[in-house]
Amino acid sequence: MAEPSVEIPQILLIHLRIAQFPILARRIRARMREELYQRGVITPERFEQEVREKALLSQRREGLTSPLVQEDASQWEQRLTQIRDYLTDFYFANNLPIDLFNQIVDEVLPRQSANRSQIALNFNPELAPLDLVLRQAEQFEALPEDKRAEVHHDLEELIVVLIKTMISDQLNFIRIAKNWFHASDFRFIQESRIGNGKIGGKAGGMLLAWKILQSANPEIAERVTLPRSYFVGADVVYDFMAFNGLEYFNQKYKTPEEIRQEYPQIREECERGQFPEEIESGLRTVLKEIGKKPLIVRSSSLLEDNFGTSFAGKYASFFCPNQGSLEENLRDLTRAMGRVYASIFSPDALLYRRRMGLLDYDERMAILLQEVVGNPHRGYFFPDLAGVAFSRSPIVWSPRLRREEGFVRLVLGLGTRALERVGEDYPRLIALSHPNLKPEVMPKAIQYYSQRFIDLIDIERNAFTTLPVHEVLDIDYPALHWVASVRKEEMLSPVYAVGYQISPEKLVLTFDTLVQQNDFISIMKGILSTLEKHYQVPVDVEFAVNLSADFPQPRFAFYLLQCRPQSSMQGGRLRTVPAEVPKDDKILLATRMVPQGQVSGVEYIVYVDPMRYYRLSEPARRSEIARTVGRLNKLLEGSNFVLIGPGRWGSVNSQLGVPVTYADIYNARALVEIAMPNEGEAPEPSYGTHFFQDLVEAQIYPLAIYLDDSDDFLNRPFFDNAQNFLSQFLPDVSELSECLKLISVANEREGHHLEIVMDGEQGLGYLVRREQG
Repeated sequence: MAEPSVEIPQILLIHLRIAQFPILARRIRARMREELYQRGVITPERFEQEVREKALLSQRREGLTSPLVQEDASQWEQRLTQIRDYLTDFYFANNLPIDLFNQIVDEVLPRQSANRSQIALNFNPELAPLDLVLRQAEQFEALPEDKRAEVHHDLEELIVVLIKTMISDQLNFIRIAKNWFHASDFRFIQESRIGNGKIGGKAGGMLLAWKILQSANPEIAERVTLPRSYFVGADVVYDFMAFNGLEYFNQKYKTPEEIRQEYPQIREECERGQFPEEIESGLRTVLKEIGKKPLIVRSSSLLEDNFGTSFAGKYASFFCPNQGSLEENLRDLTRAMGRVYASIFSPDALLYRRRMGLLDYDERMAILLQEVVGNPHRGYFFPDLAGVAFSRSPIVWSPRLRREEGFVRLVLGLGTRALERVGEDYPRLIALSHPNLKPEVMPKAIQYYSQRFIDLIDIERNAFTTLPVHEVLDIDYPALHWVASVRKEEMLSPVYAVGYQISPEKLVLTFDTLVQQNDFISIMKGILSTLEKHYQVPVDVEFAVNLSADFPQPRFAFYLLQCRPQSSMQGGRLRTVPAEVPKDDKILLATRMVPQGQVSGVEYIVYVDPMRYYRLSEPARRSEIARTVGRLNKLLEGSNFVLIGPGRWGSVNSQLGVPVTYADIYNARALVEIAMPNEGEAPEPSYGTHFFQDLVEAQIYPLAIYLDDSDDFLNRPFFDNAQNFLSQFLPDVSELSECLKLISVANEREGHHLEIVMDGEQGLGYLVRREQG
């Protein structure tokens, strides 16, 4: 896509380019005038006449009342020369193409440079226009290898300036990216960009990962590609705000209560917003090129996917089914973009920035537009596989598993179900060191912890939707053999072993056949190990895959959607879980998928009683519990506290757990989920979701306690008998005291605090005496 031509005046490009050649400038401009005369732009006589007129005018402007006396012949000639140069640049820039100018320069240069021993950069890239910097980088890269070696330092500077100007100014990103990007990559960005400004962290991370794979692992790169992508520059958000009179959103320094209260109005105004005509024209071009393929509108802020601050899930992304008329599709696209811009001011995003010390940064939002990966089936559009993969597994469920070989959350359909905590549904968890070793063993458990719903595009309804698996899949689905097993009595069997008479209700998404044939696993390992090696830190990637129906080996069309440095818990030296702890001192014990680290000096426990919570019949009451937890989160800032409660913290379905968001929990040190037998749902293994990223980056350790597992433990008498300090902190919510407790550890055991130690296999919370002094 051609970029708007308003970015840099052509006369400025010409002036700055000629300024590189102070000796050759006269010859270059002489050739420029020849072209002006030959092409009939102006005659030599008229040109010289105008030079003289403007020279006389300049004398009067400078206060020369008697030019013949006050200015000698040499000064007059100098004046004429400068005016002649200015007029040459002016007429050429406004009448002839820039390519012709570049051709003239290239023709003049060889005669002068043939005897030079070296080539040098003759302007400051930091101050030069983008087109000038990019063209110079292209010229240096086109040099023969021996000549290019002479300017490698200049070329590196040009590449760094291009990265800072077009992608990201984050130094950790630049440090890596400058070794992989070439001038052609910036030309691609320029041709695919709408408006001005950087393309942001998400788009930059995707391109960097792709460049690394192409150069460092070409065998894997042959099997991996990028979806068709376009970029809306970060400066467009300012154009959008100004065009719609929304320039006065100054939310980031307001209180959390003000941010929450005002956000719905901001979101509504942004959704109604319109774009300047030049931006809408670029969007129309994108829609014409995409055709009827679905589109996803993704945030790509300047801070997103950076080292230690992924902003995972903080900013919005939206699917556009794109099945209407051009104007209908444009309306849906611009509305989705407005909603992405609104998410800049969301409570989760702003409070995350505050927590991470990034509030003062000018967080502009670029947008990444991508063609959705997938194929049509029965009037629906979705990929065969999608998910998120980690180069270092945050958890293991068996001593045999090796964290350093990676971990995958895999789903059928759009990858949203792999990235978010959703009710009554589970992705397939794959440890890449032992892909066939599941967290569950028995067929009944495997079926229970499987995916039941598919996120997809309904082509006929022109809508993103979620449907049960059995309403979408049937025996005619080409990839069925690779993704599904069949429930037969108490067993799960491969599709090919059952035959063609299969009821869709008996299908279970296990992905067993896919995992067993190892090609998918080897691609994932190759991608992750290559990227981790060259990022020099663990990474996670989002992906989508289309499968062929080939047998015995499927063919993969593997699409890389996103790559970011993987955040990690900074737990310091790994401690051993103490073996001898008095029974009365034990508060909790978790034994499934435990992280590594420790939480020391816990003063308070925010405890939601599971049985009383599940008895709340009104969703509004459960939401009130969540908001009260958020108020305690603010009041306890600076104190060490943990959250303990039922089911899935952060679930969008309040029946499955307390519906908190990041803004409600970011000051906590640990988050413990309790699975009650026959009460609600078991905690989902959330590792790899955006919610899990929140916990990791905020240094909040996640634990799950399964009370139907004899190895897990919760000291119920401690919680039942503990004094509740909720009304002392928040007198206006005393009616919630039966369900929600604020427990002071020192009040229950004088001189003690809670310690939680996690070694990757067990997480033990126990009371220890506070050190004196």
